[in-house]
Amino acid sequence: MTRRTDAHPRLDRTDALAPFFSTWRVGTPERQRQTVEAVARAWENRPWPAEDLRGYHVYTGHDGTTLLHHSQWASEQAYEAFVKTLRQERVDEIDTAVPGIERLELRRYRRYRSVTREDRSAAVVPGCVVIVDVAFEGPDPDRQRAWVDAVLEALEGDPVPHPGGLSAHFHLSTDGTRVLNYAEWDSAQAHVDALAAPGEGVGSGSARWERVRNWPGLKSSTVGRYDHALGLVPR
Repeated sequence: MTRRTDAHPRLDRTDALAPFFSTWRVGTPERQRQTVEAVARAWENRPWPAEDLRGYHVYTGHDGTTLLHHSQWASEQAYEAFVKTLRQERVDEIDTAVPGIERLELRRYRRYRSVTREDRSAAVVPGCVVIVDVAFEGPDPDRQRAWVDAVLEALEGDPVPHPGGLSAHFHLSTDGTRVLNYAEWDSAQAHVDALAAPGEGVGSGSARWERVRNWPGLKSSTVGRYDHALGLVPR
């Protein structure tokens, strides 16, 4: 069966080899709430769909209009089997409850590297999830990995690291064009304060950070803040 949980997902679990992220636009904070509850009903009223689905989590965007969905699969083949047989009935129930949902995109990733603050306690619950979505000009898996490596070098050598960051989990899109950083923070205000610090974005104005921001082929970088609203796991 399906069980609801308030616990955040473990992004670095080794048995979730096919993480998916998708974005829905629903329009208002009230419709965000309604859609989260519709998702919960559609899933809780049905058996857990597959042993190879480790967890499914939904987040409300601080923009008041979007939802982020993150599912952790053992393989893409398991996801494809779910789509063929079980996904549509859930979609239909959700769309009946909240008409007009705009499903913007679904992207497939592989987690590449993670970093966690050394003094972080396992009991600490993130107060905010920050998604950094980076797009490059054309597919290049080597460039994806090299850029993430450069970001982590800049973080390790940052002379004034911000204390509000808890962890960062870097995912590479399977099409070779994007990097998604799922970052956990103490609070949304901690992230706001980090962005307002000297430099452009999180991080100082060091040469390493300048290299990251001016990486060849870097096309765009967007940042969104989210609250964990719903976790669904097998009972």
